Amino acid sequence: MGYGYPAAPAEILLVDDDADCAYLTQRAFGQAKLRANLHHVDDGRKCLAFLRQQPPYAAAPVPDIVLLDLEMPVMDGRHVLAEIVKDESLKHLAVVVLTSQDEPADILRMYQLRCSSYIRKPPDYERYVEMIGKLADYWLSVVMFPGKRAVSEAMNDRSALEPARATADHKESPTPERVQSWR
Repeated sequence: MGYGYPAAPAEILLVDDDADCAYLTQRAFGQAKLRANLHHVDDGRKCLAFLRQQPPYAAAPVPDIVLLDLEMPVMDGRHVLAEIVKDESLKHLAVVVLTSQDEPADILRMYQLRCSSYIRKPPDYERYVEMIGKLADYWLSVVMFPGKRAVSEAMNDRSALEPARATADHKESPTPERVQSWR
């Protein structure tokens, strides 16, 4: 992915207990003419089962993006994100908090938990469709995701998950000439 829509539709998981919101999101994706398969679960436990491909989601695809509401029964979005970042097999996922909440403490907490973005749901449908289009334009045409094969291989090779060690070659400060050579 990145700079142009992917050949295959993106896999997007919407985690929201509001059936009306799920319906509007599905319509907004359709109206924005996005190449995406939108999957939906209505609580945090189901989200984690989907992401971990546990029954009844054993055949679920690995999503490119998780759209996560905060206020849900059973397990809320805050706990879901905390579980995602603790799980080596999930913490690479792009998690966009998509919620009606705009409490500064919630926003800070979600970024502390490493959410990829925090978006407040617009109050009317037209702006919601516009927001979904902008979200998709950024996440599906600009952002690059690790390939599913790379993620699978990394999970099998745990050393690939370790941080890279700095070498002496990286001690030099960038100069305008070196920066120009990167372009």
